[in-house]
Amino acid sequence: MANEVGMRVVLVARPQGPVTLENLRVESFPIPVEAAGELLLEVNYLSLDPYMRGRMDARKSYADPMNVGDAMPGESISTVVRSQHPNFAPGDLVLAYTGWRTHAVVEGVKTRKVSPSALPITTQLGVLGMPGFTAYAGLKEIGKPKKGETLAVAAAAGPVGSLVGQLAKIAGARAVGIAGGPEKCAYLVDELGFDAAVDHKSARFPEELAAACSEGID
Repeated sequence: MANEVGMRVVLVARPQGPVTLENLRVESFPIPVEAAGELLLEVNYLSLDPYMRGRMDARKSYADPMNVGDAMPGESISTVVRSQHPNFAPGDLVLAYTGWRTHAVVEGVKTRKVSPSALPITTQLGVLGMPGFTAYAGLKEIGKPKKGETLAVAAAAGPVGSLVGQLAKIAGARAVGIAGGPEKCAYLVDELGFDAAVDHKSARFPEELAAACSEGID
């Protein structure tokens, strides 16, 4: 319907170091009318992922940089408000790449229906979503750890690395995490079951990593 308005978060200035409120703005926008094959979604939960910070910079990376004025990117768990696609109906919960906005019009073929289960629906943005699939594919399909091997995981306290270490343990490998700061390192060992954790901020990082991987890294 015409004259419908949503809210979105846009990039107004590229950060120099940590992101501040001056780098972002909340603004209104007219919600477009969905065409054949499209859905109008109301966003319930937004993802917040490390790659987003890199895309705010104007530099080459594995993902194209944002332009100033673009809405922040990201996946969401959303509710279908209206549907012009036969596989979706109003009220369906879906995983979609909407960006940071209250409402979005997306193609049905680029949207996946999700169902509430015993796990919180937000796990579809984490362990059961893109970070989880990244960890699983990278480790199980490419790394293929074997029982008794030593796996070293960088950024081990993050959403991908933390799962990589746990999957390695299930496979019978020895998991050594690398993270920044004693609290993160303690979390890896005490809560996630890593065999060892090394602080990359330590002045003795090379020696401590060598000691944690005394038989090398496979």
